[in-house]
Amino acid sequence: MWLAPFALLAACQPQLHSDLPTGSAAYDVLNSATAEQNGAYLLHSGDVLAINVFQEPDLTVDEIAIDGLGNLYLPLIGEIRAAGLNQAELSQQIERAYGNGYLRNPRVAVSVKQALSATVSVEGDVMQPGVYQIQPGATLLTAMALARSPTRTAKMDQVLVFRMVNGQRMGARFDLTDVRSGTAPDPQILPGDVVVVGFSAVRGAWRDILEAAPLFNIFTRF
Repeated sequence: MWLAPFALLAACQPQLHSDLPTGSAAYDVLNSATAEQNGAYLLHSGDVLAINVFQEPDLTVDEIAIDGLGNLYLPLIGEIRAAGLNQAELSQQIERAYGNGYLRNPRVAVSVKQALSATVSVEGDVMQPGVYQIQPGATLLTAMALARSPTRTAKMDQVLVFRMVNGQRMGARFDLTDVRSGTAPDPQILPGDVVVVGFSAVRGAWRDILEAAPLFNIFTRF
């Protein structure tokens, strides 16, 4: 679902100057960044969770949303902070709360049923730039479909993906023609990623990146 235009180029220009290296382990690095980011999804207000307290059906909650202040309200323990934590951290926090006078050795599992903050920004030479909601398992081709595909003048070998990993901005470049044909893997897209389809009149910092590296398929810090 298309949500809104996303003004990206001007805001990001000062941070994008870099010599991005290439290498034979390109997709290995990409997969490593993806795995690390997958394990660190931080919960946000509006995310809908399921809280399973093992062997305690009265305390188990099948569906609960994080409120606008970033909190949950659970049986017995009341308010508990959730936003800014990952699932494992929230599970541990709930276990400590229930273990403080309520349960002996509680075991809690937290799962995300709906991540309302799971969006990707698609910019550049696509038919419909914007910010889109994505589901788990989304890929670069998914992002292109949401943005109604690249335009006829798009530079198919200049598709950039930017991602934050442990506070570091990472960037990768892909050839969409190879991805579509199956000769290159279709990289996974994660919530918060920014996809930019290159175009003939690339300006400023985007041009610097494109000139610095002929082709990447690798996430590297800049």
